[in-house]
Amino acid sequence: MRKFCKYLLVSPAICGVMLFLNSATFAGEISNTSEINQPQVLANPDTRATNIAPDQTMAQVTSVSQFSDVQPTDWAFQALQSLVERYGCIAGYPNSTYRGNRALTRYEFAAGLNACLDRVNELIATATGDLVNKQDLATLQKLQEDFSAELATLRGRVDTVEARSAELEANQFSTTTKLNGEVVIAIADVISGNTVNGQKVNQNTVLADRVRLNLDTSFTGKDLLRTRLQATNLDPFSQTATFTPEGDFRFAGGNNGNGVVIDALLYQFPLGSKTDIILEANAGAIDDFTNTVNPYLDGDGGSGALSHFGTRNPIYYLVNGTGIGVKHQFSDQLELSFGYLSNDAANPQLGSGLFNGAYGAMGQLTVKPSKQITLGLTYINAYKNTFFANGSGGSNNANDNILQNASSNSYGIEASFQPSSKFLIGGWAGLTKARVLSVGDADIWNYAVTLAFPDLGKTGNIAGIIVGMEPKVTSVSNSLSNAGINKDPDTSYHIEGFYQYKLSDNISITPGVIWLTGPDHNNDNDDIVIGTVRTTFTF
Repeated sequence: MRKFCKYLLVSPAICGVMLFLNSATFAGEISNTSEINQPQVLANPDTRATNIAPDQTMAQVTSVSQFSDVQPTDWAFQALQSLVERYGCIAGYPNSTYRGNRALTRYEFAAGLNACLDRVNELIATATGDLVNKQDLATLQKLQEDFSAELATLRGRVDTVEARSAELEANQFSTTTKLNGEVVIAIADVISGNTVNGQKVNQNTVLADRVRLNLDTSFTGKDLLRTRLQATNLDPFSQTATFTPEGDFRFAGGNNGNGVVIDALLYQFPLGSKTDIILEANAGAIDDFTNTVNPYLDGDGGSGALSHFGTRNPIYYLVNGTGIGVKHQFSDQLELSFGYLSNDAANPQLGSGLFNGAYGAMGQLTVKPSKQITLGLTYINAYKNTFFANGSGGSNNANDNILQNASSNSYGIEASFQPSSKFLIGGWAGLTKARVLSVGDADIWNYAVTLAFPDLGKTGNIAGIIVGMEPKVTSVSNSLSNAGINKDPDTSYHIEGFYQYKLSDNISITPGVIWLTGPDHNNDNDDIVIGTVRTTFTF
């Protein structure tokens, strides 16, 4: 830059014009032609100096001393001082720096020069011509002519950006709402297994779908109003093929003939800097406000594990419906969440409503002693709420005979350990102590070990393995046994494996199998193997 000034034989003031171009005088500096069409707003102006938003420039300075990085010993100090005192044509960054050593493009040079020319013309028009000598004016005129093409190009591109912005504003979907969606299309079948609980297993290939559209609205930039529309055509296999709640697909949302319904409706907003409040109006779930401590595998059916059981600890499914959730983060290492959700809040009949019907209430402490380890300690109190009704599986005995008529207390511990970015091991254990009203007590256990392999074979891919025992009645009181309700006779194991392959940013294909040994915790039943190929489209 110094050699360029000498070449033009300009005065220190005009040389200062060139130095001025290293600052953020004009709004939205542009470093190349592609950035002209796609302006960026950066939260930290120190990270990239080639794109500075209008609100990141400082006001007109009155003295060079206002710049913390400009010293009287700098070779361009007099030129900068002249620009400030004679022309009032210089500005800097919000943190009071000038950054005179930063490189600039020809477009930046042209735009900054034009800003100073406007200032000079203003001084002349207001009869202050004595501030500008003829030598400076001649040099400025020559520079303006030399850069006339760049100035014209810049004006044209700015006009184009303004026109495109106006068109987007006039035709945008909403100023507050974003639309995103997910489509799941799956081929599924019971590959092996003949009878369960005396009923013939249906081995017949099906093609199923589930479509979700989320309307995510924010009024303040920190809150979220989510309205989810859903259409699906697949009933759980437990109702149509396998006749046990074990092994049901996560993406099987219940057959509504692909009619569109409001599947979820919630509003989330912050209360202070560390607390979030979540109001669940419809189909609320515990993962809306609680860390389920099963990274990579906990998904909505379109991603992660194939089954409800493989997604999270089954006791979590005892909390669902309408109500409120609260999440408070004491620090990055400690989080407390609690909530209350009712199953039939909109029904005014006796034994229903927000507080008199089936419900689930929970509290969880999530601890992260290190970046690799996460632990969850969970307590849930539920009334007339079942695993099966909400998709988590378990035996028919645990759901229909006990929890459907009981008040229960559940205790869970969840853990995950990720020693590297390519491997994670996790798992959980859950105990549900149920009291069948006026009859007796029962214990229901479940547990699992999970393995996840992120980015296996390609960035974005996920392989997962889940091995565990779905909810099983392990003991009953004598009074319950006398009433004809007994513990489950045997132990069924849930073994699941899948590989989610990412075809593109918007399409993934997930083949997988679920193997149930002694389904419904009864070795008299045939082992069942369920296979599927799940294709997920996101947009």
